[in-house]
This record gives sequence, structure tokens and C-alpha cells, in this order.
Amino acid sequence: MRRGLQIGLLVSGVIVCALAGYWLWWALDGGPDRSRPSVGGPFELIDGDGRKVTERDFEGRHMLVYFGYTFCPDVCPTTLFNASGALDGIGPALASKVRLVFISIDPERDTPDIVKEYAAHFHPGTVGLTGTPEQVAAAARAWRIYYRKAAPEEDGSYLVDHSSILFLMDGDGRYVTHFGHEASTADMAAALKRLL
Repeated sequence: MRRGLQIGLLVSGVIVCALAGYWLWWALDGGPDRSRPSVGGPFELIDGDGRKVTERDFEGRHMLVYFGYTFCPDVCPTTLFNASGALDGIGPALASKVRLVFISIDPERDTPDIVKEYAAHFHPGTVGLTGTPEQVAAAARAWRIYYRKAAPEEDGSYLVDHSSILFLMDGDGRYVTHFGHEASTADMAAALKRLL
């Protein structure tokens, strides 16, 4: 029975991610105004050292922004490892212009210490951010990220359904492009070389 529930949750998560991805694609590329889309914006979160971080802390530097959670079993670490590989693949000069930013959508479990440790597994300088549920919700709204906590298991563990999109923002915090969870390291590296 528990195995069936896990499979059901996984299938639900895939469907939700597909729907959220389609909605985001439509919102970014399908509307009548094809000028720069409205993704991102002001936020106030907490880094792994407990310091307040806002979008102003990244001015003048591109950001690769990903919303996920540290207990994510597959999509989050895969996407972040691919992004890390892409940054390695474009060489240190270009990579120094980009900051990989992980924002937790599970503030209940992802404390500053936990996101700091998690971020350290990826590209050097990766920033892990968390905050209050309200702060996280505000940041997710700015990036049009869907997330929802699934029903907990008997042991209290739970998954979080969420959009799986990696955003490239420019040095002014404006949207440049995005990568879905299926984007390979090579795809990302080629796009970054072209866009930076």
C-alpha cells in the first residue's frame, strides 16, 4: 500500500510539473506581449549564515536561480549538478559572472544550516537561501513557482510537488532564459556561452 502511495505521489508530481511547465512556457512565450517576461523581482530571504539576502546582493552578476528542497530525491539535485557542470564547462572567466542560487520551498525542514550544507555540494559559491513560509511564498510568486506539500507518510516524511525550472537572470535581475529539468549540462553550457 505504501509503495502504491509513493508511485501515486510520483506520478502526481510529474503531472503537476508538466502542467506548471506548460503554464510557465505560455506565460513567458505564449502571450501577446513577447517582450521581456515578468519573472523575478524583489525578495528577502536568509542565507546559510543567517544573514538577510535580497535581490540587491546580486546586482551586476547573472544568477541561475532554482527553487527546490534539500529532501528532494531526484529532480533538484540532478538539476543543480547539471547547472554546476555547465558552469564548469564554460570556464572560470565566464563562470565568475554567474552565481548559482538555490531557494528552498520547504522552510519547515530547510533551516539556514541545512541549506548551507546542501549548497556546498554543488558549484563553488552556490548560495542556499531559505526564510519564513511567507518570505518563501513571496519569492516563489515573483518567479511564478508552484509548490505544494504532499500528505505526510506515517513516519512524518513528505515530498513537495514543485515546478522544476532553472532561471538565468541578468545583472539587473531581469529574466534572460530558463532551463527545464530535462536540460543537459551540455545544453546549459552552450546557452550560457551564447548569452553571457
